[in-house]
Amino acid sequence: MSTFAKRERLLLADLLETVGPDADTLCEGWRTRDLAAHVIVRERRPDAAGGTLIKQLAPRLEKVMAEYTAKPYEELVKLIRTGPPRFSPFQLKQVDEAANIVEFYVHTEDVRRAQPDWSPRELDSVFQDALWSRLERTARLVARGVPTGLVLRRPDGQTAVAHRGAPVVTVTGEPSELLMFVFGRQNAAKVEVEGETDAITKLNESRQLGI
Repeated sequence: MSTFAKRERLLLADLLETVGPDADTLCEGWRTRDLAAHVIVRERRPDAAGGTLIKQLAPRLEKVMAEYTAKPYEELVKLIRTGPPRFSPFQLKQVDEAANIVEFYVHTEDVRRAQPDWSPRELDSVFQDALWSRLERTARLVARGVPTGLVLRRPDGQTAVAHRGAPVVTVTGEPSELLMFVFGRQNAAKVEVEGETDAITKLNESRQLGI
């Protein structure tokens, strides 16, 4: 049975193929070619991927990213579609689902929502629940540096505290949209934001959301 992560992987590959190598994305400074290279390096080059979080590895990451962005775009799309190498831990269904469901969902939306003719996807409740589960586990990590308290709330009233502090800003939306918000895509997320005006402005302008 196909997992959500695999489904989102294939959707991303199809979308990258459709829009081409030079389309806009929501990732500042990245075209679709850059985003494709990032996805591949993350799951195929653990020797470099750590540069996202570890400052000492950043030069290594930059070098490897440059090597992949120089490859033919069709090859990059194929590598995403076919998945990680045979002996990668990402080949394990449980690991793939745990590590990639959010990764591929967010990056698919990075491409979709940067296009002028994009429209919202209709996501079923099972997928939304799966995204909420991941959001509950990662919210405090991705929001650890924000300048306000932050509470995430689903339309049904379920909440998750992403950051303790005052004043508190409450962001309400479907899990898919809350994920976009806490991963730094505030302007592209379809959410309702409540709180003091200054606090909301600080949060919306914050570059401390995401990894």
